[in-house]
Amino acid sequence: MERIFISRVIRADADVVWTLLRDFNGMPDWHPAITDSEIEQGHESDAVGCVRSFHLADGGHIRERLTALSDADRHMRYVILESPMPVTAYDATLDVIPITEEAASLVVWKAEFEVAAEDAATTVDTVADGVFRTGLDAVAKRLE
Repeated sequence: MERIFISRVIRADADVVWTLLRDFNGMPDWHPAITDSEIEQGHESDAVGCVRSFHLADGGHIRERLTALSDADRHMRYVILESPMPVTAYDATLDVIPITEEAASLVVWKAEFEVAAEDAATTVDTVADGVFRTGLDAVAKRLE
């Protein structure tokens, strides 16, 4: 099992950061690798169990299910249902933690998944850098 942990301090109030990130259908608004997204079957984007279907800039298609969402904890959890990446059992969390000393936020994005040994290094780099780090950099640029 591969595990990825990426964190970033964002110099913006945790409620502001959470408002942007909590929208399970909102990634095209802030992540440069996501071109479009829709919630399947007309569900609300904050309904646990909803499925988002989105496309990457390279044309890849991904479907993910929201498995937990807590505004009180500023916490989201989701799993991948379909992906061009060679992963199984992909389970990710996204947390926004207030940094009270300076009115900033610590955003923590984690995932664990199974991947064949020959694909592990490339897949870990793709998720860590191409998805998580790139996304958090874009959030910081937008909100700071």
